[in-house]
Amino acid sequence: MKLDDVKKLHQKKYRTQLGYYLVEGEHLILELQKAQLRNEQLKNDPSQRTIQQPSNVRDMTLYVTQEYEEWATALSAQFTTLTINKKQMAQLSDTKTPQGIIARVPLPNAKKIIADQHIPKQHERCIYLHEVQDPGNLGTILRSLAWFGNFRLLLSPNSVDPFNSKVVRASMGAIFHVPVELEIELGDLSTRFDKFAYLDLQGSNINTGEFAYYECYLFGNEARGVPLEALSAFNADAFTIPGRGSIDSLNLASAVNICAYQLSV
Repeated sequence: MKLDDVKKLHQKKYRTQLGYYLVEGEHLILELQKAQLRNEQLKNDPSQRTIQQPSNVRDMTLYVTQEYEEWATALSAQFTTLTINKKQMAQLSDTKTPQGIIARVPLPNAKKIIADQHIPKQHERCIYLHEVQDPGNLGTILRSLAWFGNFRLLLSPNSVDPFNSKVVRASMGAIFHVPVELEIELGDLSTRFDKFAYLDLQGSNINTGEFAYYECYLFGNEARGVPLEALSAFNADAFTIPGRGSIDSLNLASAVNICAYQLSV
């Protein structure tokens, strides 16, 4: 892939069209290397290509400046490594001070994720986010779900792209460890799950034991929450996170993180 095309991957339409996203920085590359051991889709396997892509372009490519050549060589990871100059690196990076290392990573095979979605995984819980907008929130949520483990994240249409570079950075590499399903309509969840839980100030305390026995946990947009009209069509129960302060709401990421902890204890 030409560098001019790699630069385009900062835009969602080109990520979708070309089938790759960008990962920048030493920590994230090391996390990607760890994830390769468990995730076949993160390896240079032509059989994982999308319909639009010829078999010879599904490689994972590492772009490095000269200072990172030896570091990249020492990685026991499946990367094709290309050395570029600092000016070219600055053009690929969307940070003010590029570290000198960027990976071009194949997008997950959406068809495989969908095919696997009904295969139950032991103790796996599903978190559904409806039209989440803030990249920092989504990255933080991914990081917490990866920390506690055995979570699957479902994103509605009109949500921020999880492969946006800001989300990837905020996730600190968690994006490689949490299965993510995209464009899942809220109205379609009832064909897949029977019991739902959501947050409401008038709900039951999440510390009650029954909070742990739901198939899908619904969280809404940062400003609007989950549409009430949609909830009426579900077998959904309301819960609340008890607080003692004077404000009446929590940040979305904080709310999901607290619930993920509660579900893991």
